[in-house]
Amino acid sequence: MSALSIDVADDKLDRIVKARMRLKERFEEKMRATPGAADPKPRGSGPPNRHGMPQLPPGQSETRKWPVLDLGMQPEIPLADWRLTIDGAVEQPQGLDWDDFMALEQVRDVSDFHCVTAWSRFDIPWVGVRFADLMALAMPKDDATHVMCHGYDGYTTNVALEEALKPDVLLVHQADDAPLPIVHGGPVRMITPQLYAWKGAKWIKRIELLTRDQRGFWEQRGYSSSAHPWRNDRYS
Repeated sequence: MSALSIDVADDKLDRIVKARMRLKERFEEKMRATPGAADPKPRGSGPPNRHGMPQLPPGQSETRKWPVLDLGMQPEIPLADWRLTIDGAVEQPQGLDWDDFMALEQVRDVSDFHCVTAWSRFDIPWVGVRFADLMALAMPKDDATHVMCHGYDGYTTNVALEEALKPDVLLVHQADDAPLPIVHGGPVRMITPQLYAWKGAKWIKRIELLTRDQRGFWEQRGYSSSAHPWRNDRYS
């Protein structure tokens, strides 16, 4: 299911759309070449998902529950205090509060969630903001290659820009038709449907653009930097 706009764009949103399209053109070839989009021999089972990959990646089991995993803390961030910083290798650093974030184009999407601990949850309905639209606001510099996502709990994770700019990578504030629960990263977390879910930082507060790859929390502890589920790409 494709993302469906639920807000009417104003002039600012029109500018974001145009900037997003420029980013797409800039990274389109790299995005098409990523394993989640173009792997000729993806592993897994079940019918193809919307990207042509088997619905269930190798080593995974479907669950209807949503297990909770974190670093041992679940920060409670009132909406009045929540802030998102976008900085690093960008042309226009950004600082968004809750009203700024909600004024951006809100999209509905339904996608799957694959946890490295071997469970997958299918068809979760989300509402949030495209990662690409946030990048359209900040505009990565020409030498930007990766992002480091930072959470309010101190968590970090690295994602290549060609993965992060895919249209179903969102910063979500709703799941299952309700506000995103604190235990799952509310008020806002990132989701990365074509990568293992640890790449989607919970309680996100900062997106740092990098000019080279750097390892985040789990990557420093032996997890994969690329994290492609259909290659069973769990560990470095």
